Amino acid sequence: MTPPNGPGDPVRPLPDPAAVDPAVLATLLARHGWVRRGGPAARYGRWTPPDGEPGTSLLVPAGDGFDDAVDLLADAVTALSRSRTPSARSILLALAVPGDELRWRREPPGPAGATSWDDAERLRGAARGMLAAGAKAARTRAAYFGARLDGPAADFLDRVLVVEQGAVLTAYTPAPEGRAAVTTLVRALEALRDAVDYRRVSGGPEAFENAVRAGVSRELVRSVEELVRGTTAARLTVAWSAAAGTPGGFGDRRVVLDFSPGDLPALAEAAELLERIEPAVAVTVVGVVTRLKRADPAGPGSVRLRVLAGAEVRDLKLRLPDPDYRLAVEAHLAGLPVRVSGRLERDGGFRRLTRPHGLELCGWEEGDRERLLKSLGEGPEEGGQGT
Repeated sequence: MTPPNGPGDPVRPLPDPAAVDPAVLATLLARHGWVRRGGPAARYGRWTPPDGEPGTSLLVPAGDGFDDAVDLLADAVTALSRSRTPSARSILLALAVPGDELRWRREPPGPAGATSWDDAERLRGAARGMLAAGAKAARTRAAYFGARLDGPAADFLDRVLVVEQGAVLTAYTPAPEGRAAVTTLVRALEALRDAVDYRRVSGGPEAFENAVRAGVSRELVRSVEELVRGTTAARLTVAWSAAAGTPGGFGDRRVVLDFSPGDLPALAEAAELLERIEPAVAVTVVGVVTRLKRADPAGPGSVRLRVLAGAEVRDLKLRLPDPDYRLAVEAHLAGLPVRVSGRLERDGGFRRLTRPHGLELCGWEEGDRERLLKSLGEGPEEGGQGT
């Protein structure tokens, strides 16, 4: 996730006034509690901040068809950039980076407004985990993803802009191109909220398994646990992009999702269940040998592959008997990919191929070299130094 400029700094660059839609600006002002006061309704509205900051007043045209519309919008953008009202920064960000707005809030115990470094780190990790889980579930449903689809999830997170203010974190996700991840996340969290309530009332865990169809996964559950742990309450609110409009199926309802420490036992049970029920997957992968290791020159050895095709993971570990290990060495020295079949096991996050068989050298397919160079440029997989 991409952080903006430091706290208190103006957004750079400021939105181009000529590209600002007055209706979108008015919607954002109203969403953040600004008050429209007086002015001919047919031509413009005067907006003042909710905290009554003296000297701050925006004149927003009712449309972009007036001769002075761009000048008024330029004045409004400049006034927002100079305003000390907290919401002014959020409004500018929403104008500069149009997208859906997701806001997480943790209520830590103790004095109001007191946020430790650990609290901020936990909030950041929880938000990142939820967004990644939503991005993965938007592509396919799974009770437990592990390392699968890490690449597409990371690509989505790279396009998210984040603002942190104490116990509140706001993420601006691209809309409409990033909508699938966000709408899937919202529906999955609603299903998880219902499943937790059902578990606490009925005592049955079956609702968690059923919620997988809505996008619930072990990763999503763990991110909610991270959000809630060490708080008195936690909340996620979603405001749809004023420019892109509300996505289908959501109507005008406000999206507010609350979780509390009382949900933690059910969430822990759900995470364990979802990991347990996800089956191993039979795959045939094509990959490049990037690491070789064995203790006995005539015995079995460990191999790491950078996957080119056949599985939605970046790296795989497998253990090969001596003849296959020698073939893997040959492929590595010749710079050729190999093809191998086996079972992608959930233990270790689907990073290990068990029962490998049918290992063979294969040629380069069109585009394989480019994909390999790109993936190698992304650096080693986190936590993947050992074989």
